[in-house]
Amino acid sequence: MIITRFAPSPTGHLHIGGVRTALFCWAFAKRHAGHFTLRIEDTDQARSSESSARGILEDLAWCGILWDEGPAFTTSSGQVIGGDPRHCVGSFYQAQRLPLYNQVIAHMIERDLAYPAFDTPEEMEAMRKAAAERKETFRYKRSPSYDRAAALARMQALNGACVIRFNNPGEVVKVKDEVLGEIKFEPEHTDDFVIRKADGFPTYHFAVVVDDEQMGVTHILRGQEHLNNTPRHVALQRALGYRTPVYAHLPLIFNPDASKMSKRDKDKAAREACKKAGLTAPAIRAALLTSQHDLPESDIAAWLDDKSRQLPSDALRALARHIRITLPEIDVDDFRRAGYLPQVICNYMALLGWNPGMKNADGTDLEKFDMAFLAQNFNLERIGKTNSKFDRVKLASFNQAALMALPDDQFVALFRAWAASYEPALLSKWSDDQVLWVCQAAKPRVKTLSEVVSPTGPVAFALVADDAFAFDPGAVEKALKKPVELAPSTSPGSAPTTGLALLRAFADHLNTVEPFTPDSNEHALKTFVDQHCPGKMGAVAQPIRVAITGNTVSPALGHTLAILGKPSALRRIQRCLAAVH
Repeated sequence: MIITRFAPSPTGHLHIGGVRTALFCWAFAKRHAGHFTLRIEDTDQARSSESSARGILEDLAWCGILWDEGPAFTTSSGQVIGGDPRHCVGSFYQAQRLPLYNQVIAHMIERDLAYPAFDTPEEMEAMRKAAAERKETFRYKRSPSYDRAAALARMQALNGACVIRFNNPGEVVKVKDEVLGEIKFEPEHTDDFVIRKADGFPTYHFAVVVDDEQMGVTHILRGQEHLNNTPRHVALQRALGYRTPVYAHLPLIFNPDASKMSKRDKDKAAREACKKAGLTAPAIRAALLTSQHDLPESDIAAWLDDKSRQLPSDALRALARHIRITLPEIDVDDFRRAGYLPQVICNYMALLGWNPGMKNADGTDLEKFDMAFLAQNFNLERIGKTNSKFDRVKLASFNQAALMALPDDQFVALFRAWAASYEPALLSKWSDDQVLWVCQAAKPRVKTLSEVVSPTGPVAFALVADDAFAFDPGAVEKALKKPVELAPSTSPGSAPTTGLALLRAFADHLNTVEPFTPDSNEHALKTFVDQHCPGKMGAVAQPIRVAITGNTVSPALGHTLAILGKPSALRRIQRCLAAVH
């Protein structure tokens, strides 16, 4: 049976590149009726956390990348994922598998496949410096004068509080990679690397080899950044008598400018925007305080000057809102907050490195497909060797098309679920009917769910107080003050002659409309135009738009008025009539 695995470290939300790896592992297993295993590599105790681990489980479940074996997890809908239906392999959290690792390491020490080492940081630095002076890459090897008996006695005296290194035989390692072909690693690429740290926890290189063997992993699909780890892993597998799984190293994913997609990209965008706006550390701190984020001014100053520094995620998002920028999405959580659909994320990520090699009926390349298609058609042969570029414009286009294809009731349900998580106050502000009208007005105009209620989105007018927006001077002049030429049949003595006069008359007409729905509002508008200025819909519609939104751009007026509600719409019109002369 084919068994693949995805083994993230719980040090934060799942990176979007990890989604691609997990997706390919899942799809390959499904294609071959195998099992997809999820393992949490939490041996870095300083950086790992339970909340991050749960966040990764939630991210994968949201994407629809469901594991057959791994930590048990219950979704919001009550579906239980994970467990171990095949056989008992113990915990899927590495930090809970220490007895197994210690047992293997003890066996290795006994056979001199591994040995304790006691080099101080100063001694290690001296060795690195000496290698640099020789213009060599530093690789640690056990000294010919190493006294094994004395080292074992010293380890015992320290109760094992020392590092354990692999006694690497330094052999040539050949690997047939399913993507890159045969790769040969010469002995100079190997060293006596650490397999257990002084704190008693195994290193990544050791734990991953032991777990892959114990869990029966047959195929390892991972990014090419892990390629240089492969000779270490194969050397360990050989020493321990383990199988060597099939390897497939996936092309890397970069930003369009060829830089690596990093979580620091978000801080970079905010930092550059702050500097462009001339914001100093005191000003940034004051802005964050308004959002209940109290950060020391010294930390903010250091963040401004140091490209490697990162602000806490919540504070960074608050700062982005203050300076009115959109942060680049990097983690799955970012894409969820932005309002992308999980099936679109998976569809697009599958295209970064894999090509189905099929055509649509019109002869164009097949690019849009669902998870079922991927599970049925995924193969290693069509994974490319060259790196991929993450095109956010294309992803947004995919998402827009998917949203447009949804029936209104499904769009409303998705928006409600999104808003419940990220903008709950809006759901209490609007009635069920208003939420429906907001979604109907926004659906043809947005690429993501968050754009429905963004400050520059199609219903931004409804997100501000009735007296908190300005009237565009150009719109006022053109729509309200410019004379309206009426048809000759209209009585000159009684007909309004400006948009402002038409607006005043329409306010009285609007006050009688019941129920205050999009259809009723459109009917009232048409009736008013037919009575006061036949054929001059724009002469009435544009003054109304200026009065209730501040400019001449909005969704259909029936929906725009209904979203505001009659009291708010009338207040805005009266405010405009009082302000414009």
